[in-house]
Amino acid sequence: MQVQVQTDDHIQGGETLIQWAQQEATAKLERFREYLTRVEIFFSDTNAGKGGVRDKRCVIEARPANHQPLSAQADGDKVADAFSAALDKIIRVVGDDQERLRAKQGHETIRTPDGHIPGR
Repeated sequence: MQVQVQTDDHIQGGETLIQWAQQEATAKLERFREYLTRVEIFFSDTNAGKGGVRDKRCVIEARPANHQPLSAQADGDKVADAFSAALDKIIRVVGDDQERLRAKQGHETIRTPDGHIPGR
């Protein structure tokens, strides 16, 4: 599982922020490492550095193998708050998606061996 981090020009932290986010995401998403091929994290300041309440945004996009990307976003007063909330959300989204996939693959079909639905 590859973890990529991007920031807009108004987010400070540089390489330290990127390494921290990669380590946290890798640790928290460890149980999904076989399911996910890539995770992309985007940090932004919604009001371009002017200050304000809940103006830091984190969007996390998780890409399962052979499946549509999943995403979650959160806003916070600090980058760390937004990241933590978005990470919690993406963990739930990926877990739910994985459970749906397992349930879909594990269900028995109502079709007969010749492909017809009984009673039709």
